[in-house]
Amino acid sequence: MSEEKNKSADGLETFAENKKTKEEQEQKALADRMGRIRHKIMVLSGKGGVGKSTVAANIAVSLAMDGNKVGILDTDFHGPSIPTLLNLEGKRPGSDGAAILPVEFSEGLKVMSIGFLLQNQDDAVIWRGPMKMGVIKQLLTEVNWGELDYLIIDFPPGTGDEPLSVAQLIPGMDGAVIVTTPQNLSLNDVRKCISFCGQVSVPVLGVVENMSGLVCPNCKTIINVFKAGGGEKMAGEMGVPFLGRIPMDPQIVEASDSGMPFVYHHGDTDAAKAFAGVVGPLLVMNDKAEPETKTVVSKKEEKKGMHKIAIPIVEGHLSAHFGHCEEFAIFDVDLETKKIIGQERAPSPPHEPGLLPRWLGEKGVNVIIAGGMGTRAQQLFAERGITVSVGASSDDPEKLIMAYMEDTLELGGNICDH
Repeated sequence: MSEEKNKSADGLETFAENKKTKEEQEQKALADRMGRIRHKIMVLSGKGGVGKSTVAANIAVSLAMDGNKVGILDTDFHGPSIPTLLNLEGKRPGSDGAAILPVEFSEGLKVMSIGFLLQNQDDAVIWRGPMKMGVIKQLLTEVNWGELDYLIIDFPPGTGDEPLSVAQLIPGMDGAVIVTTPQNLSLNDVRKCISFCGQVSVPVLGVVENMSGLVCPNCKTIINVFKAGGGEKMAGEMGVPFLGRIPMDPQIVEASDSGMPFVYHHGDTDAAKAFAGVVGPLLVMNDKAEPETKTVVSKKEEKKGMHKIAIPIVEGHLSAHFGHCEEFAIFDVDLETKKIIGQERAPSPPHEPGLLPRWLGEKGVNVIIAGGMGTRAQQLFAERGITVSVGASSDDPEKLIMAYMEDTLELGGNICDH
């Protein structure tokens, strides 16, 4: 009998040792994964239907457009929205043999969601708290994000298992962005979110007031459907930063349903500029100041030898907005003889964050003549050694090329500085 008790005790001791070893391995793997990510940011909301996932996706895209390496983790197991918002439905994560590889949306933006693991997008996920905790731990320890500047973590509404698990698993979280709509029904729950962050030692980076007024598509007047200013007032009362208001815009709905990031495809709108204001404080975290907005003009001494110049085209003329062009006219020119050696027309690739700088760089382009181009896009081209001249008038591409070679190209203001 005593021998059986000894065996039982030995078995329990071995089980406890194995469990301890497994936990230590998981903690080490978690520390290794998270140690390669500079900033971890939670996106929370107290109530559903406030556009939290839309805000999270556009924050991630905005950060990637600024040249950062970004990951977005969707922990909303019961209603994963990120695959739809980024047109990634049906995609499957890869594997390097030792870890899960997130789905790449574009250069600089990686995505992981439970939605990628469902056999059928309509399947319901019916999990209790411990199951959720286990899956979240797996996603944090077994997904190989590589080196990231930011990991944006999107959560379901409320302060339940998912945000609590992440807050406990990742000590030293940089903070949370909390999304609300202006009316009291939402604000009451957002106050609970802020209290939750205080209890789990997660700093509140700020409150975003989403759906703050409807932009009329005809007259552009803002109609305060849900009132306005409630989020800002509440943030002041709770002693946390207010990041800004994002108006309702039908284009946000269209872009979200079609999986086209709003801030990239509609960067000249008031709503996109509001998103830029929200992202500004997050960029400061990464010690990256906003680049100076200016027109970059090639100097005479740089105009020597062969150049490849790209001009964005719409209906045969230079496109006023760089990211909205139909095709590119690409010219090979000899700047010493001031002659066009060759030219081609190339259809514009899909409008994905960070793609155009890489695509044009691979084609050997070293100069761009544009009507309007956002500051962030200018920075990305500068990092690839591509000179950008903005403010050119909508004219025939060959005339613009000749004016460029003759140093008579007239440049006005940058009409697309966002």
